[in-house]
Amino acid sequence: MEFKKHSTALIISTLLTPFISMSVAAQALDTASLAAEQHLVRANDAEAATLDPAKAEGLPEMHILRDLFEGLVIQDLDGNIIPGVAKSWETEDNQTFDFHLRENAKWSNGDPVTADDFVYAIRRAVDPKLGSPNVWYLKLSKIKNIADVAEGKKPLDALGITALDKYTLRFELESKVPYFVAMTGHTSMMPVHKETVENSDKPWSDPTQFVGNGAFLLDKWVINERTELKKSSNYWNSDETQLTQVTYIPFENQNASINRYVAGEVDITSDVPTHMAQKLKQDYESAYTAVPLLCTYYYAFNTTRPPFDDVRVRQAVSYSIMRDVITNGVTQVGNLPAYTFAHQYTAGFEATQPEYSQWTQKQRDNKAEQLLKEAGYDENNPLDFKLLYNTSESNKSIAVAIASMLKTNLNAKVELENQEWKSYLVSRRQGDFDVMRASWCGDYNEASTFLSLVRSDSSGNFARYNNSKYDQAMDNALSATDEKKRQAFYDQAEQLLAEDMPIAPIYYYMQARLVRPSVGGFAKNNVEGRIYSKDLYIKD
Repeated sequence: MEFKKHSTALIISTLLTPFISMSVAAQALDTASLAAEQHLVRANDAEAATLDPAKAEGLPEMHILRDLFEGLVIQDLDGNIIPGVAKSWETEDNQTFDFHLRENAKWSNGDPVTADDFVYAIRRAVDPKLGSPNVWYLKLSKIKNIADVAEGKKPLDALGITALDKYTLRFELESKVPYFVAMTGHTSMMPVHKETVENSDKPWSDPTQFVGNGAFLLDKWVINERTELKKSSNYWNSDETQLTQVTYIPFENQNASINRYVAGEVDITSDVPTHMAQKLKQDYESAYTAVPLLCTYYYAFNTTRPPFDDVRVRQAVSYSIMRDVITNGVTQVGNLPAYTFAHQYTAGFEATQPEYSQWTQKQRDNKAEQLLKEAGYDENNPLDFKLLYNTSESNKSIAVAIASMLKTNLNAKVELENQEWKSYLVSRRQGDFDVMRASWCGDYNEASTFLSLVRSDSSGNFARYNNSKYDQAMDNALSATDEKKRQAFYDQAEQLLAEDMPIAPIYYYMQARLVRPSVGGFAKNNVEGRIYSKDLYIKD
């Protein structure tokens, strides 16, 4: 099946007159076809590290947070930006944005959700005292004074976000950001309940203390076993929410997830084990689904310590990774070989492919061998390093395959090291690795959501890449008002990545899952992979 590029980013012309968003009509449901018990069980990639929106940095957390909290905007089943807490918004210059909030939006304890809640939440996320891992992302929004506030040079109230009245929120930016509205859907820009945060000892983990503004609220959290949510009667669109209960079960072993699905204990898996993909597709044809996902799977090299402080070594390893073998022989779900970082379905952007992507594998291997010799590695002094990945059958299969390729092609000694999710997060944050498996999913559909990740000042820059030319290219892109010029700067950034090779892109995702046929409302056209439980229901 051929997939066209999907434009979900909200690109607003600098000449646009005030924009009023129209809410999407609720899906027409035959209530007689609904099951009596509306309880959905979702497999999660791992145990959530936190349910604090400001501190969440991985998909396991974000899947749950989209049910518990709601930002100014959300997405529909096709990935289009639609109103969340904000019922409408407008801008005349892509630099000042006014959001008008729903007056019927409430917290789960019944308090109204106000503009002040967003001001408090975003100030809190930027506050250097909190140490949010998402500050780098928030800086990309170009909210006025955000860099100085985040670095403690200016007070929190200097941030360019203001509650004009109880239900009107204004953002003032330092420069034009045409996709700013889409950025506000990120978890770090979701509101939090000030009184609860400041007066509770466990506001994120204790159901009796938890207060959210999403379609569901926290009911029970048994670490490493399950997280249970229940429908919030105070959610503004509660009448259209069919599910009454959602259970997330963490699985770092995907085989276990499939076993629970087969036993009827899981309704939606988060993935499928690579070695089982073809059989599952045959045995569960009506449940098996694979859709494009705006995510890139890659390996990050620790550029600050040997042997990967040498660009020749990074290039050699990347050249020797047989991407087509990984996608066709290991993952087997239709993933697409990647040689650039931004996903090929990124709206409006088509990166120039690096020269080595056109070489035969023999040419790549020969070049890799030459580079390693120049770097001082040979049969008597083979390349030797550790490869870190977080526990998962898929990650393991890929790591084993790549280690074998590097052994065969480069005579490299690769020691595999797997860690469970929370430990892995610590290792990558501290730079305690040689090479590590990583993936990035777009927070909005625009090239900067990928390319900004490897700026020198990004906490998501796991490779610790530092190139002033790259940073300048990204600065130029983000300040460009001409769309063609912006895309050209993004392309320049991609070419620098291919040359410096701080990361080795491996493939663009096709997300495969098992979705029980009795589950209705599942999004198959949202390339950002955002699944809101409020849109789902159980059919009789």
